[in-house]
Amino acid sequence: MSDTYIRPTLTDGNVCLRQARQEDVDARIAAGNHAEIQHMYAMSADTVEPVTQSHAESWVAFHMNSRLSWFIDIDDVLSGVIFLHSYSKKDKSAKLAMGLLRADDLEQGYGTRALHLLLGEVFDGDLGLHRLSLRVLSYNTRAIAVYEKAGFQIEGRERQSARVDGKWHDDVMMGLLAPEWKAGQ
Repeated sequence: MSDTYIRPTLTDGNVCLRQARQEDVDARIAAGNHAEIQHMYAMSADTVEPVTQSHAESWVAFHMNSRLSWFIDIDDVLSGVIFLHSYSKKDKSAKLAMGLLRADDLEQGYGTRALHLLLGEVFDGDLGLHRLSLRVLSYNTRAIAVYEKAGFQIEGRERQSARVDGKWHDDVMMGLLAPEWKAGQ
């Protein structure tokens, strides 16, 4: 990553992507862990625990220290996170991870809007990525639909890569290239 890259704040109406800050610890605790959302991250419903002060502090600190991480605010309330990892300056590529925290924010279009904000930044902004990829559990059809709507294509499947609730599930690999993103705009 360029040492000069400064993560901007990105907005679309009531959706804002911004840098994490220390006061987000209390908001992360308040958002809690919802079984439905945690299941999409391969957690069993019976293993979901409340968010502790320590967990919230380390989660916020991790994202504060990541130059390619944005918190998602909906109506000025912490609602999720979207970030890049495995960044390659040489290959102009990165991997994407995102998720909403609050069950009430699901199926409202917020994830789609946050994703579009980020895609505009990473493909058209200073990072100038050529490729963005991700992996998602095959049963997370809501996320797959959001990614496909944004232009991501299914590139492969890692069979039986996650064991959740005693059953094996596949990971779906998806990718989006800058020319595809720009053609869809």
